[in-house]
Amino acid sequence: MKKLHIGVTGGIGSGKTVVCRIFETLGYPIFYADDEAKKVMTDDAGLVKEIKQHFGENAYFDDGSLNRKFLSDIVFHDTDKLNILNGLVHPATIRAYQGWAEKQQSSLIFKEAALLFESNSYKLSDFNVLVMAPVSIRIHRVVKRDNVTEAIVKARMDKQMKDEEKEKLADFIVVNDDKRALIPQILSLNDHFLSLITS
Repeated sequence: MKKLHIGVTGGIGSGKTVVCRIFETLGYPIFYADDEAKKVMTDDAGLVKEIKQHFGENAYFDDGSLNRKFLSDIVFHDTDKLNILNGLVHPATIRAYQGWAEKQQSSLIFKEAALLFESNSYKLSDFNVLVMAPVSIRIHRVVKRDNVTEAIVKARMDKQMKDEEKEKLADFIVVNDDKRALIPQILSLNDHFLSLITS
């Protein structure tokens, strides 16, 4: 059976997870890379060893769980350390995705990842979908969702690749601006992907 690997990404507050949930209701498997990255940081023995080597034993609690506050305090203020951590976690997450994808029976397989382009894992997809929304709407959504200040949201956004750069790498755009209906855009994409499989 022919399979298409579809990457879905978007900046914080763009609604990429909402888009993936709609694809999920259509019956497709979704690999949520951010959730899986958290899992491999405790489940992948090789990765655990590498993180301890770079960040020290305090990166993990005695029960083997990840000391997220310890790690985030280090990488939030040190871009070099953040790049080291991402450089360790991304390959492990990609390995997890490849193992997961091989087991899927669907003709369309989706991977949701915040850092799809930044990690270069978009190159493993047949097509990549970028979910976009105006910055003001994204900020409002995240402030409401995470109960944080606007300044914190803007600081997170500043660490992400700008939408203008992502647009150059994306094959398709989904606009989630609370004006254009999402479902028709997704159904149109679904029809397009299915036509590629059957053609």
